[in-house]
Amino acid sequence: MTITEVDGRQLRLTHLDRVLYPETGWTKAAALRYYALVAPKLLPHLAGRPASFLRFPGGVAEQRFWAKHLPAGAPDWLTTMQVTHSEGELEQVVVADLPTLIWAANLGALELHVPQWREDPAEHDRLVVDLDPGPGMSVVECCAVALLARELLVADGLTVWPKTSGAKGLHLAVPLRPTPARTAGAYARELAARLRVAHPGLVVDRMERRLRTGRVFVDWSQNNSAKTTAAPYSLRAGRVPGVSTPLEWAEVAACRSAEQLAFTPEQVAERAGDPWAGVLEEANWGRL
Repeated sequence: MTITEVDGRQLRLTHLDRVLYPETGWTKAAALRYYALVAPKLLPHLAGRPASFLRFPGGVAEQRFWAKHLPAGAPDWLTTMQVTHSEGELEQVVVADLPTLIWAANLGALELHVPQWREDPAEHDRLVVDLDPGPGMSVVECCAVALLARELLVADGLTVWPKTSGAKGLHLAVPLRPTPARTAGAYARELAARLRVAHPGLVVDRMERRLRTGRVFVDWSQNNSAKTTAAPYSLRAGRVPGVSTPLEWAEVAACRSAEQLAFTPEQVAERAGDPWAGVLEEANWGRL
């Protein structure tokens, strides 16, 4: 165990040499270092949102579980929020600063997920479109659909930012002025249907997996208030360390192979600036 101080908060870091990704030997110490390096870009995207953690205490090959409620023994300096779920009221952590981020990562919270709202689940400030490649497809086809979706969104007066899912697909985010959840969800579903009607050989908007072969699934359901999406810069728990990586649109347009958009944590930490900075700027917020 190592005791360290992070921005004035004392933290006990454990099992730093534990291998979290057996295929590459990537350790818990590497995960903590990565989150410390990207914190200036990551934290603004987590601010004010209740976090859901996908925890892997023994690494990605061992047991995983979702953690939404404040765990026993958590530091009393954490920022929390009361959130109503189907199972009742839960006190959830808001990752408000670097000590909280490192505390969570030390618990094995490799993946950080947040909803499309702050404070009030009935009022969304973000629209998300999840592009998921079916069998026989890849992120290359997701990029093609992303460009088509961008055209429709821009025509509707909305600005959109892309990122990799950190797995096989893409996420598109549209910052909104506070919008009723039902309105945001209905618009996302309509957008998916418009894409499917215009490009039936490329796009599917229904949930049935049997329909996804050879197509990109446009998942509009991520705009349900109960659902969460991997935060930008969150690690992802695949065979090798992946990251949900914010992209420039030029990178999406230039994609010709899946390898072009598969970034390691080290590569993401070295990327200049934050392509998603505009998501946080109120002046760019749209209205449905």
